Amino acid sequence: MAEAPETVIVIDDDQAIREALGSLLRSVGFDVKLLASLGDFLRSGRPNGPTCLVLDVRLPGQSGLDFQLELSRENIQLPIVFITGHGDIPMSVQAMKGGAVEFLTKPFRDQDLLDAVHLGLARDRVWLENEKALAELRRRFDSLTPREREVMALVVTGRLNKQIAGDLGVSEITVKVHRSQVMHKMRARSLPELARMADKLELAQEKP
Repeated sequence: MAEAPETVIVIDDDQAIREALGSLLRSVGFDVKLLASLGDFLRSGRPNGPTCLVLDVRLPGQSGLDFQLELSRENIQLPIVFITGHGDIPMSVQAMKGGAVEFLTKPFRDQDLLDAVHLGLARDRVWLENEKALAELRRRFDSLTPREREVMALVVTGRLNKQIAGDLGVSEITVKVHRSQVMHKMRARSLPELARMADKLELAQEKP
């Protein structure tokens, strides 16, 4: 399957600015969506592929900074390049502390915007790849039986087969079988690799 295209979403209530930014971004090959409000974005949703949001700070209703805060609270990952004609230092600091890629004051150089968008898309690409890898790990973990999950949780704490057998009230041979199945189903080539998988899955790693 072809990878989803990279998309830049421009949200600005000034049509002339929207169209100018859209023309600039398309000239270097980006897929671009031009929106007049945050409501338009919420109705359309984020694209599947790497995405960067070019967002005006001052919009009718909810401000761009408030929207950034809302995304953070909802744990929604979306790189933002802020643009504004009325910026100040506190506003810029708030945006950057909130994880913004860049805070550009109008008028800004075209290249500064393009550089920021490239960085935002690169960040989102890495995040999407990590999410895809984590989803695959979860799929593998879901394929384990309840007993195999128990064994995995104990194995990654460093406990020996004999100790795990005592913890679970089963034979050491049974633990070895379950352990082998865990390594096979999780596609782990070593115990350290299995431990890293457990860490990514945020499995409880406390000894009984």
